Amino acid sequence: MTDALDRDRLAGFESFAIQLAQAAADVILPLFRRENGLEDKGAAKDGAFDPVTAADRGAEAAIRRAIAATYPDHGVIGEEYGEDRPESDFVWVLDPIDGTRGFIAGIPLWTTLIALRFQGRPVVGLIGQPYLDEIFVGTGQGSRLLHRGATTTLAVRPCPGLDQAVIVTTDPLMFKGADAAAWMRLKGASRLARYSADAYAYALAAAGQLDLVIETGLKAWDIEAAIPLLEGAGGSVTDWQGRALGSTGGACLIVGDPACRDQAIAMLAG
Repeated sequence: MTDALDRDRLAGFESFAIQLAQAAADVILPLFRRENGLEDKGAAKDGAFDPVTAADRGAEAAIRRAIAATYPDHGVIGEEYGEDRPESDFVWVLDPIDGTRGFIAGIPLWTTLIALRFQGRPVVGLIGQPYLDEIFVGTGQGSRLLHRGATTTLAVRPCPGLDQAVIVTTDPLMFKGADAAAWMRLKGASRLARYSADAYAYALAAAGQLDLVIETGLKAWDIEAAIPLLEGAGGSVTDWQGRALGSTGGACLIVGDPACRDQAIAMLAG
C-alpha cells in the first residue's frame, strides 16, 4: 500500500507524526506522577474501573488541533473523542496514553500511539515514551528509534524457535476459556514470559529486545501504530491465525523473527 505514496510524502507524514508525539508529550509530562484529574469512564462492560485522566484527554485534544491545522482534510479516530471522517483516504488513529493504569501508578511504560492509515491500511506508526525520551517510528520501508538526539535503525532479533523466545502479554487474566489454554501452551513453550508492558512491548519487539507479544480485545487505536513499525523492523502483526488485522483490532500476535511465527500460530491453535 505504501507504493501508492511517494517516498518523500511518506517521510513528511512520518516527521509530522513525530511533531504530534511532541505535542502530546508537552501535555502529558507535567501531569505524570502528579495530580492528573483521574476519573472512571464507566465504559467497562463488567463494571471494572475504566480510568481516564486529564493527560489522556488533553493530549488527544492537542494532537487533533495540530492535525486540523496542518491536514484539515484528514480523518481522525481516537480513544477519547471518537471518529471524525473515518472514511477519508488519510485517517490518523490515536491513543494518547496507552497504559493509563501504569501512568496512574507512576510506571514509565505507558506510551503515546499514533498511526496514519492510507486507504484503510496503516502506513506510518509511532510509539512514544517521552519520560524515557524515546520515539519508535516507522513505515514498511524502515523503522528507527529517536533517543536523546541519536537515531538508531530498528531490527527484530533472530529467534529460531519458541524455546528461545521471550514473550509478553499485558495481563494473562484477560484470556478466558480456550484463549487461556492457548496462552498457557505458548507460555510453556517459551523461554521466558513477562507482563504489564502494554504497547511498550510492541516497541521492544521492533527494537530486538523481545520476540513475541500476544494480546486480545484490542481496539484499532491500541494496535495500528505497531503495524508499520514492526513491518519496517522485519517483524509482523497479525491475528492469532496469521491473517492481517482488520480495522477494528481484536486479538493480535506480534512476532519478531518470522521463524517463530508458524510455531506460535500452531501453539495457539492447539
